[in-house]
Amino acid sequence: MGALHEGHRSLVQAARQRCDVVVVSIFVNPTQFGPNEDFTRYPRTLEADCRMLEAEGVDLVFAPSAERMYPAGSTTLVEVAGIGDRLDGASRPGHFRGVATVVAKLFHIVQPEFAFFGQKDAAQLAVLRQMVRDLNIPVELVACPIVREPDGLAMSSRNRYLSAEQRRQALAIWRGLETAGKMARSGEHHAEALLHAVRTVLQQEPALREDYVALVDPDTLLPVASIERGGLLAVAVHVGTTRLIDNILLPAGSALSQEKG
Repeated sequence: MGALHEGHRSLVQAARQRCDVVVVSIFVNPTQFGPNEDFTRYPRTLEADCRMLEAEGVDLVFAPSAERMYPAGSTTLVEVAGIGDRLDGASRPGHFRGVATVVAKLFHIVQPEFAFFGQKDAAQLAVLRQMVRDLNIPVELVACPIVREPDGLAMSSRNRYLSAEQRRQALAIWRGLETAGKMARSGEHHAEALLHAVRTVLQQEPALREDYVALVDPDTLLPVASIERGGLLAVAVHVGTTRLIDNILLPAGSALSQEKG
């Protein structure tokens, strides 16, 4: 959606390595915002974004207007039932309907062979994978690693909303995930213990308000009781009026045991 940062740059660079032609879409999609969310104030920096993309050798920037993407009288929406109502879909009703609709439109317009998305939006990835399978869209989704600031904060266009104090408070998100990750690598497989560890760290910053802390199957987004088969540990919190998300993928318990051995 623009306001590009180094995380976005990493997606472009991954695409550049794999593809002959790279297209970047920039579109602040109104249908994925709720009525009390930040659509009107979401950062829009198209000129700076284009300079970054030109420097990275992007072939085409597609930056349509809302009127072009949603002509007057549009009524068709893409609903990914079940999975679209989990994690962010539960917290933000209709969010993934908006995401799936606009991404389906972008895939139809551009017709890419590969589409590169950041792992930070893990729930979005799961929803879009389901959509691509269900609708037989001929595109391969490529998940790219989360890019973090030196102190661990996941890069996000919304980070620019944070005051210096709020940014310091937000570091508890990564500390909590890192704590649980270390526990998992040491052999802790139980979801209850891992989730408790994350929440304990988050609670050290009383200004943070938990939206969700969840350990789920990365494909279905359904809760798992243990990481014997791996899992996605995902967090969403409010820092002031800003909502931030982050996650880590935990390997299967058998893999952890092998690493320990």
